[in-house]
Amino acid sequence: MTTASRRSLRDRIALKNSLTKEVLAEFFATSLLIVFGCGCVAQAVLSRGAAGNIVSISAGFAMAVTMAVYVAGGVSGGHVNPAVSFAMCLMGKLPWRKLPFYILAQLLGAIAGSAVVFGVYHDALMEYTGGELTTSGPNATAHIFATYPSQFLSTMNGFADQVIGTALLVIAIFAIFDSKNIGAPRGLEPIAVGLLVMLLSFSMGLNSGCAVNPARDLGPRLFTAAAGWGLDVFIAGNSWWWIPVVAPMVGGAVGAFVYMICIEVHHSKQSDNKKSEHNSDMYEKCELTNM
Repeated sequence: MTTASRRSLRDRIALKNSLTKEVLAEFFATSLLIVFGCGCVAQAVLSRGAAGNIVSISAGFAMAVTMAVYVAGGVSGGHVNPAVSFAMCLMGKLPWRKLPFYILAQLLGAIAGSAVVFGVYHDALMEYTGGELTTSGPNATAHIFATYPSQFLSTMNGFADQVIGTALLVIAIFAIFDSKNIGAPRGLEPIAVGLLVMLLSFSMGLNSGCAVNPARDLGPRLFTAAAGWGLDVFIAGNSWWWIPVVAPMVGGAVGAFVYMICIEVHHSKQSDNKKSEHNSDMYEKCELTNM
Protein backbone atom coordinates (compact mmCIF):
# COMPACT_ATOMS: atom_id res chain seq x y z
CA MET A 1 0.00 0.00 0.00
CA THR A 2 1.48 3.35 -1.04
CA THR A 3 1.82 6.34 1.25
CA ALA A 4 -0.88 8.18 -0.69
CA SER A 5 -3.34 5.30 -0.39
CA ARG A 6 -2.64 4.92 3.33
CA ARG A 7 -3.29 8.61 3.85
CA SER A 8 -6.48 8.35 1.85
CA LEU A 9 -7.70 5.40 3.95
CA ARG A 10 -6.89 7.27 7.14
CA ASP A 11 -8.79 10.32 5.91
CA ARG A 12 -11.81 8.19 5.08
CA ILE A 13 -12.06 6.45 8.46
CA ALA A 14 -11.03 9.42 10.63
CA LEU A 15 -13.90 10.83 12.68
CA LYS A 16 -14.69 14.47 12.05
CA ASN A 17 -17.01 15.20 14.98
CA SER A 18 -15.11 16.06 18.16
CA LEU A 19 -17.76 14.63 20.51
CA THR A 20 -17.75 11.34 18.63
CA LYS A 21 -13.98 11.15 18.97
CA GLU A 22 -14.19 11.79 22.71
CA VAL A 23 -16.97 9.25 23.23
CA LEU A 24 -15.05 6.58 21.31
CA ALA A 25 -11.93 7.34 23.33
CA GLU A 26 -13.83 6.99 26.62
CA PHE A 27 -15.39 3.72 25.45
CA PHE A 28 -12.06 2.24 24.40
CA ALA A 29 -10.12 3.44 27.46
CA THR A 30 -12.76 2.14 29.88
CA SER A 31 -12.69 -1.20 28.08
CA LEU A 32 -8.94 -1.37 28.61
CA LEU A 33 -9.36 -0.44 32.27
CA ILE A 34 -11.69 -3.40 32.83
CA VAL A 35 -9.66 -5.86 30.74
CA PHE A 36 -6.46 -5.11 32.63
CA GLY A 37 -8.01 -4.54 36.07
CA CYS A 38 -10.57 -7.33 36.20
CA GLY A 39 -8.05 -9.55 34.40
CA CYS A 40 -5.79 -9.18 37.45
CA VAL A 41 -8.67 -10.18 39.73
CA ALA A 42 -9.53 -13.16 37.52
CA GLN A 43 -5.96 -14.42 37.54
CA ALA A 44 -5.75 -14.19 41.33
CA VAL A 45 -9.13 -15.81 42.00
CA LEU A 46 -9.05 -18.56 39.39
CA SER A 47 -5.52 -19.60 40.36
CA ARG A 48 -6.68 -19.71 44.00
CA GLY A 49 -4.00 -17.21 44.92
CA ALA A 50 -1.14 -18.96 43.15
CA ALA A 51 -0.86 -16.32 40.41
CA GLY A 52 -2.00 -13.19 42.21
CA ASN A 53 -3.11 -11.59 45.47
CA ILE A 54 -4.43 -8.33 46.89
CA VAL A 55 -1.14 -6.58 46.09
CA SER A 56 -1.10 -7.65 42.45
CA ILE A 57 -4.77 -6.69 42.11
CA SER A 58 -4.22 -3.24 43.63
CA ALA A 59 -1.11 -2.58 41.57
CA GLY A 60 -2.74 -4.03 38.47
CA PHE A 61 -5.81 -1.82 38.70
CA ALA A 62 -3.57 1.19 39.31
CA MET A 63 -1.54 0.45 36.18
CA ALA A 64 -4.78 -0.23 34.29
CA VAL A 65 -5.99 3.28 35.14
CA THR A 66 -2.61 4.71 34.10
CA MET A 67 -2.75 3.00 30.70
CA ALA A 68 -6.38 4.02 30.18
CA VAL A 69 -5.59 7.67 30.86
CA TYR A 70 -2.58 7.53 28.55
CA VAL A 71 -4.74 6.03 25.79
CA ALA A 72 -7.60 8.55 25.96
CA GLY A 73 -6.13 11.51 27.82
CA GLY A 74 -5.22 13.51 24.74
CA VAL A 75 -8.64 13.04 23.17
CA SER A 76 -11.27 13.04 25.93
CA GLY A 77 -9.27 13.65 29.08
CA GLY A 78 -9.33 9.96 29.94
CA HIS A 79 -11.99 10.22 32.65
CA VAL A 80 -13.04 6.52 32.45
CA ASN A 81 -15.30 7.27 35.43
CA PRO A 82 -18.75 8.92 35.46
CA ALA A 83 -18.04 10.45 38.86
CA VAL A 84 -14.96 12.21 37.47
CA SER A 85 -16.89 13.42 34.42
CA PHE A 86 -19.68 14.69 36.70
CA ALA A 87 -17.16 16.53 38.88
CA MET A 88 -15.61 18.07 35.77
CA CYS A 89 -19.02 19.36 34.72
CA LEU A 90 -19.64 20.84 38.16
CA MET A 91 -16.33 22.70 37.92
CA GLY A 92 -17.02 23.94 34.39
CA LYS A 93 -14.25 21.82 32.91
CA LEU A 94 -16.62 19.73 30.77
CA PRO A 95 -19.83 20.93 29.04
CA TRP A 96 -22.96 19.43 30.58
CA ARG A 97 -24.26 18.41 27.16
CA LYS A 98 -21.37 15.94 26.88
CA LEU A 99 -21.98 14.23 30.23
CA PRO A 100 -24.67 11.72 29.12
CA PHE A 101 -22.53 10.63 26.17
CA TYR A 102 -19.43 10.22 28.34
CA ILE A 103 -21.31 8.16 30.91
CA LEU A 104 -22.92 5.94 28.28
CA ALA A 105 -19.56 5.36 26.58
CA GLN A 106 -17.92 4.49 29.90
CA LEU A 107 -20.70 2.08 30.81
CA LEU A 108 -20.65 0.34 27.43
CA GLY A 109 -16.86 0.21 27.55
CA ALA A 110 -16.99 -1.51 30.93
CA ILE A 111 -19.45 -4.06 29.57
CA ALA A 112 -17.23 -4.71 26.55
CA GLY A 113 -14.16 -5.08 28.75
CA SER A 114 -16.01 -7.57 30.95
CA ALA A 115 -16.89 -9.63 27.88
CA VAL A 116 -13.21 -9.78 26.93
CA VAL A 117 -12.18 -10.96 30.41
CA PHE A 118 -14.96 -13.55 30.36
CA GLY A 119 -13.81 -14.81 26.98
CA VAL A 120 -10.13 -14.96 27.90
CA TYR A 121 -10.80 -16.82 31.16
CA HIS A 122 -13.85 -18.83 30.06
CA ASP A 123 -12.24 -22.24 30.38
CA ALA A 124 -10.64 -21.36 33.71
CA LEU A 125 -14.02 -20.11 34.97
CA MET A 126 -15.72 -23.35 33.97
CA GLU A 127 -13.01 -25.45 35.61
CA TYR A 128 -13.05 -23.36 38.79
CA THR A 129 -16.83 -23.32 39.17
CA GLY A 130 -17.78 -26.63 37.60
CA GLY A 131 -20.02 -24.67 35.26
CA GLU A 132 -22.06 -23.11 38.08
CA LEU A 133 -21.59 -19.34 38.16
CA THR A 134 -22.40 -17.95 41.61
CA THR A 135 -22.10 -14.75 43.62
CA SER A 136 -21.41 -16.45 46.95
CA GLY A 137 -19.93 -19.66 48.30
CA PRO A 138 -16.45 -21.21 48.06
CA ASN A 139 -16.41 -21.07 44.25
CA ALA A 140 -18.01 -17.65 43.81
CA THR A 141 -16.71 -15.72 40.81
CA ALA A 142 -19.02 -12.71 40.42
CA HIS A 143 -16.57 -10.61 42.45
CA ILE A 144 -14.05 -10.99 39.63
CA PHE A 145 -16.11 -8.45 37.71
CA ALA A 146 -18.03 -6.23 40.15
CA THR A 147 -17.56 -5.31 43.81
CA TYR A 148 -19.43 -6.85 46.72
CA PRO A 149 -19.38 -5.78 50.40
CA SER A 150 -17.60 -7.57 53.20
CA GLN A 151 -19.97 -9.43 55.52
CA PHE A 152 -19.44 -6.95 58.36
CA LEU A 153 -20.25 -3.87 56.23
CA SER A 154 -23.52 -2.02 56.80
CA THR A 155 -25.33 -0.11 54.06
CA MET A 156 -24.65 3.26 55.71
CA ASN A 157 -20.96 2.51 56.24
CA GLY A 158 -20.66 1.22 52.67
CA PHE A 159 -22.28 4.36 51.27
CA ALA A 160 -19.99 6.60 53.31
CA ASP A 161 -16.98 4.54 52.22
CA GLN A 162 -17.75 5.12 48.55
CA VAL A 163 -18.52 8.83 49.02
CA ILE A 164 -15.27 9.49 50.90
CA GLY A 165 -13.16 7.34 48.58
CA THR A 166 -14.48 9.06 45.46
CA ALA A 167 -14.15 12.51 47.02
CA LEU A 168 -10.49 11.82 47.77
CA LEU A 169 -10.00 10.52 44.24
CA VAL A 170 -11.48 13.67 42.68
CA ILE A 171 -9.61 16.03 45.01
CA ALA A 172 -6.28 14.47 44.14
CA ILE A 173 -7.06 14.32 40.40
CA PHE A 174 -7.91 18.03 40.40
CA ALA A 175 -4.64 18.74 42.20
CA ILE A 176 -2.62 16.64 39.75
CA PHE A 177 -4.04 18.49 36.74
CA ASP A 178 -4.26 21.95 38.33
CA SER A 179 -1.93 24.16 36.27
CA LYS A 180 -1.85 26.74 39.07
CA ASN A 181 -0.79 24.18 41.66
CA ILE A 182 2.44 22.16 41.70
CA GLY A 183 0.76 19.48 39.59
CA ALA A 184 2.58 16.59 37.93
CA PRO A 185 5.22 16.97 35.21
CA ARG A 186 3.69 17.11 31.76
CA GLY A 187 3.13 13.60 30.41
CA LEU A 188 3.45 11.97 33.83
CA GLU A 189 -0.04 12.85 35.05
CA PRO A 190 -1.45 9.37 34.27
CA ILE A 191 1.27 7.80 36.41
CA ALA A 192 0.33 10.10 39.28
CA VAL A 193 -3.32 9.09 38.86
CA GLY A 194 -2.31 5.43 38.88
CA LEU A 195 -0.36 5.89 42.10
CA LEU A 196 -3.42 7.62 43.56
CA VAL A 197 -5.63 4.65 42.68
CA MET A 198 -3.09 2.28 44.24
CA LEU A 199 -3.06 4.36 47.42
CA LEU A 200 -6.85 4.32 47.61
CA SER A 201 -6.88 0.57 47.09
CA PHE A 202 -4.28 0.00 49.81
CA SER A 203 -5.98 2.33 52.30
CA MET A 204 -9.70 1.89 51.55
CA GLY A 205 -10.08 -1.48 49.88
CA LEU A 206 -11.15 -3.61 52.86
CA ASN A 207 -14.85 -2.73 52.99
CA SER A 208 -15.87 -3.45 49.41
CA GLY A 209 -12.90 -3.32 47.07
CA CYS A 210 -12.86 0.46 46.54
CA ALA A 211 -14.91 0.70 43.33
CA VAL A 212 -15.27 4.54 43.39
CA ASN A 213 -16.43 4.29 39.76
CA PRO A 214 -20.07 3.66 38.74
CA ALA A 215 -19.15 2.42 35.25
CA ARG A 216 -16.42 0.10 36.55
CA ASP A 217 -19.00 -1.55 38.83
CA LEU A 218 -22.34 -1.35 37.02
CA GLY A 219 -21.04 -2.31 33.56
CA PRO A 220 -19.47 -5.60 34.70
CA ARG A 221 -22.49 -6.30 36.93
CA LEU A 222 -24.84 -5.95 33.96
CA PHE A 223 -22.59 -8.24 31.95
CA THR A 224 -22.49 -10.93 34.65
CA ALA A 225 -26.27 -10.78 35.02
CA ALA A 226 -26.59 -11.60 31.32
CA ALA A 227 -23.66 -14.03 31.11
CA GLY A 228 -24.89 -16.64 33.55
CA TRP A 229 -24.73 -15.30 37.09
CA GLY A 230 -28.30 -14.06 36.87
CA LEU A 231 -30.13 -11.39 38.83
CA ASP A 232 -28.46 -12.52 42.05
CA VAL A 233 -25.70 -10.02 41.22
CA PHE A 234 -28.23 -7.28 42.06
CA ILE A 235 -29.57 -9.00 45.18
CA ALA A 236 -26.30 -10.10 46.78
CA GLY A 237 -24.88 -8.08 49.66
CA ASN A 238 -28.31 -6.80 50.70
CA SER A 239 -28.85 -5.33 47.22
CA TRP A 240 -25.44 -3.67 47.32
CA TRP A 241 -25.40 -2.84 43.58
CA TRP A 242 -26.81 0.69 43.84
CA ILE A 243 -24.25 1.94 46.36
CA PRO A 244 -21.17 1.91 44.03
CA VAL A 245 -23.39 3.63 41.43
CA VAL A 246 -24.94 6.44 43.49
CA ALA A 247 -22.37 7.07 46.22
CA PRO A 248 -19.43 7.82 43.88
CA MET A 249 -21.50 10.46 42.08
CA VAL A 250 -22.16 12.10 45.45
CA GLY A 251 -18.48 11.74 46.31
CA GLY A 252 -17.46 13.32 43.02
CA ALA A 253 -19.55 16.38 43.80
CA VAL A 254 -18.17 16.56 47.35
CA GLY A 255 -14.60 16.26 46.12
CA ALA A 256 -15.06 18.97 43.50
CA PHE A 257 -16.62 21.34 46.07
CA VAL A 258 -13.93 20.68 48.69
CA TYR A 259 -11.08 21.26 46.24
CA MET A 260 -12.70 24.44 44.99
CA ILE A 261 -13.26 26.04 48.40
CA CYS A 262 -10.01 24.81 49.97
CA ILE A 263 -7.56 25.26 47.08
CA GLU A 264 -8.75 26.49 43.70
CA VAL A 265 -10.49 29.74 44.61
CA HIS A 266 -7.44 30.86 46.58
CA HIS A 267 -5.05 30.84 43.62
CA SER A 268 -3.81 34.36 42.97
CA LYS A 269 -3.36 35.89 39.54
CA GLN A 270 0.37 35.53 40.03
CA SER A 271 0.08 31.79 40.74
CA ASP A 272 1.56 30.78 37.41
CA ASN A 273 4.65 32.94 37.96
CA LYS A 274 5.01 31.76 41.53
CA LYS A 275 4.66 28.18 40.36
CA SER A 276 7.50 28.63 37.88
CA GLU A 277 9.70 30.22 40.56
CA HIS A 278 8.75 27.49 43.02
CA ASN A 279 9.61 24.74 40.56
CA SER A 280 12.97 26.40 39.84
CA ASP A 281 13.71 26.52 43.56
CA MET A 282 12.72 22.86 43.87
CA TYR A 283 15.06 21.86 41.04
CA GLU A 284 17.92 23.87 42.62
CA LYS A 285 17.30 22.22 45.98
CA CYS A 286 17.28 18.78 44.37
CA GLU A 287 20.57 19.51 42.62
CA LEU A 288 22.14 20.71 45.87
CA THR A 289 20.83 17.68 47.74
CA ASN A 290 22.25 15.26 45.16
CA MET A 291 25.69 16.88 45.02
